Amino acid sequence: MKTRSISLFTAVLLMLFSGHILAAKLPDFTGIVEKAKDSVVNISTSKKIKTSQLRKDFEMPEFPEGSPFGELFKKFFDHDGFNFQDRETSSLGSGFIISKDGYIMTNHHVIEGADEVIVRLDNRQEYDAKVIGSDKDSDVALLKIEGKNLPTLEYGSSNDLKVGEWVLAIGSPFGFDHTVTAGIVSAKGRSLPNDNYVPFIQTDVAINPGNSGGPLFNMDGEVIGINSQIYSRSGGFMGLSFAIPIEMAVDVAEQIKNTGKVSRGWLGVLIQEVTRELAESFGMKNPHGALVAKVLEDSPAEAAGLRVGDVIIEFNGKKVTRSSSLPPLVGRTPVDKYAEVVIIRDRSRKKIQVKIAQLPADITQARIEDPTEEAIQKSALGLTVQNLDAETRKKMNVDSGVEVMELEDSGPALLAGIRKGDVISMIDNRSVNSVSEFEEIVEDLKPGKSVAILIQRSNGPVFLAIKPQES
Repeated sequence: MKTRSISLFTAVLLMLFSGHILAAKLPDFTGIVEKAKDSVVNISTSKKIKTSQLRKDFEMPEFPEGSPFGELFKKFFDHDGFNFQDRETSSLGSGFIISKDGYIMTNHHVIEGADEVIVRLDNRQEYDAKVIGSDKDSDVALLKIEGKNLPTLEYGSSNDLKVGEWVLAIGSPFGFDHTVTAGIVSAKGRSLPNDNYVPFIQTDVAINPGNSGGPLFNMDGEVIGINSQIYSRSGGFMGLSFAIPIEMAVDVAEQIKNTGKVSRGWLGVLIQEVTRELAESFGMKNPHGALVAKVLEDSPAEAAGLRVGDVIIEFNGKKVTRSSSLPPLVGRTPVDKYAEVVIIRDRSRKKIQVKIAQLPADITQARIEDPTEEAIQKSALGLTVQNLDAETRKKMNVDSGVEVMELEDSGPALLAGIRKGDVISMIDNRSVNSVSEFEEIVEDLKPGKSVAILIQRSNGPVFLAIKPQES
């Protein structure tokens, strides 16, 4: 009995001791919150929706003669008697003060289209805010309130963040001011649909409507991002939150403040991911980089000599691990400045100097020319091709290539993902301008060895990897 009592006492001590160890390892956010809360603001907006046009366009419905509904509608919906009033909508968001004289950073979508923006501080003081400017592509907006010696936040480095590191958010989810949530960095450099220029920080910090525009902190109490988006099927938090890196946000805000607009660098290429099979065809040990599927006319890339089939693996000293890594690097490059681009071409590394231009509003596509010949032939790749006619060139927006007419069952082309109607414009880094050129290139291919084939489709170019079979 005595031995049992001692064992029980020892177990209790171990449990208490283990609890203290676990508690000691958990982060303490209280200091960060106390230091930062005065600089985080609640943003409320209002927007008037004009409904006067409804009154103008309203027409009385027709009713049968003698119907009691006729008089009823005249009474309540008569053009002169019915009052079509303007409606007002409101929304909530967050932001944070970045200068003592009242500049505030938030999201573009928080203040988009607003007629009135009200900023409320932690001490309940409210200000009418002026929208200095905003940028839809980066989802960053800059506001200004009239104030002096306002509390500000310090910037950290999102580049120094590590996956698994603790981070903290302060915002106003569903209007609950200065709500604090915490989590870890889930991933870095995330590319989201329609957000090509933002390498998002992904976290599992609880972010909900109203958190947008609020700061994301590291454990040193420094702002390393702006909470911008969530992934959700219900509209609420599901463990996937995305923040704009602070370096990008500050750059955009400074451009808005100094010039009133945001300039982005432009390279002029269409790119895609490098798969394992494509990496093998290019002589790469591992898949990485951005594969150039198209070089746009009159672009910096064309002027510098970049070619379709080049794999961009570095841009200005930064490694391009995925194709999504390239657009943010190019976008942040100053216009009219030279950038060093490292590529893989013909299985060798090569450096190219590119003078970055301003991203144009409209990009001119390749011009269309009439075909010079027509023919239909078969190939050892398990497909049938023919030369392009004028209609196909115009429809596919291409200058050269051969059109895929038929595919053999279980053939190399079908297995590679080639479809009927695709236009083949390049095989193994060799341009295809006609059926005769196509046959000549295919004859030189080694059976069983992956080669890259460039396909043009209505939604753009794409590289595929194909293994020729024994003829």
